[in-house]
Amino acid sequence: MNSKIWLSSPHMGGQEQKFVQQAFNTNWIAPLGPNVSGFESDLESYLDQNKHIACLSSGTAAIHLALVQLGVTSGDEVICQTFTFCGSANPIIYQGAKPIFVDSELDTWNMCPNHLEAAIKDRISKGNKPKAIIIVHLYGMPAKLDELLSVAKKYEISVIEDAAEALGSTYKERKCGTFGTYSILSFNGNKIITTSGGGALVCNSDEEKQKTIFYATQARDSASHYQHSEIGYNYRMSNVSAGIGRGQMQVLDKHIDLRRKMNLFYKESFKNIKGISVFGEYSNNIVSNHWLSCIIVSKDARFTKEQFQRAMEKENIETRPLWKPMHLQPVFKHMPYYGSKNSETLFKTGLCLPSGSNLSIEDKERIFNTISQLL
Repeated sequence: MNSKIWLSSPHMGGQEQKFVQQAFNTNWIAPLGPNVSGFESDLESYLDQNKHIACLSSGTAAIHLALVQLGVTSGDEVICQTFTFCGSANPIIYQGAKPIFVDSELDTWNMCPNHLEAAIKDRISKGNKPKAIIIVHLYGMPAKLDELLSVAKKYEISVIEDAAEALGSTYKERKCGTFGTYSILSFNGNKIITTSGGGALVCNSDEEKQKTIFYATQARDSASHYQHSEIGYNYRMSNVSAGIGRGQMQVLDKHIDLRRKMNLFYKESFKNIKGISVFGEYSNNIVSNHWLSCIIVSKDARFTKEQFQRAMEKENIETRPLWKPMHLQPVFKHMPYYGSKNSETLFKTGLCLPSGSNLSIEDKERIFNTISQLL
């Protein structure tokens, strides 16, 4: 059997082991140390905008601590994009709050500003003004931030910007992950750069960063003994993982360029194939890192989504359906939802394709030949 072509596998740049070895040589095998502070500094420089970053164990942990610091608690409501991974929504439940799901628009596949405002108005009319809004940049595609942030500002609601999939993407030449009251990043194993597992909370002040670190290290008070006046969490990134991240930062721009070229590869591969559209930027004001390249298989295509998946699977090439909307998930089926059928239709007709920055010429040939044989 042919070797597996993965959707998005880790891609090392060569310097990661140097930073990890330094952690071993100096015995900084802990959730603090020079790699952690160095990785945070690297990210702050990359994002610019005078941001302050706390590295954590995951992007989900970052969303959780953003909710904690926004004062979200039992009985509160938080609006969340429905078309996303469960890590965007689960932390709302961690806080005993209630997720309110909002549909996507079809230009970016991200939260629809019109449905967002309709949801806010209706929740206020019911006596439950939302405490926060979680906006996601899905598959690296920047959301319609001007419109969404305008709605949030109008109703004075804080925004958590979930840029887990969008490191390096830009909106009007400004990096995603710098627009929210809090923003989050992810360095999971399948992301554009990885620390094996990890994430970060992007803050607007050093005070917020230090408070994040306090919560992420079990909320230990400043005392000679172990004293805790607040509930904390074990969410800090290890110095070893951060060492991988420091090495990955050296190849981030290269990885983004390679992912964007994979998107162009698919546009070229499908350009004369009826009924197949490759997801791309709708405006010159946005640039996606194309973390994952995706296609929509419409009814007039010469094959179904399922036939395409089976053909790829036969050749040991991984594909994956688009995210199943949160309001359709069994665990969230009783939660309020505002919108139409956009996210549901995307789930039914869309696929993610192999997009890694480490795909070889031979890998691309196998993918292209599989597409050609299917026709």
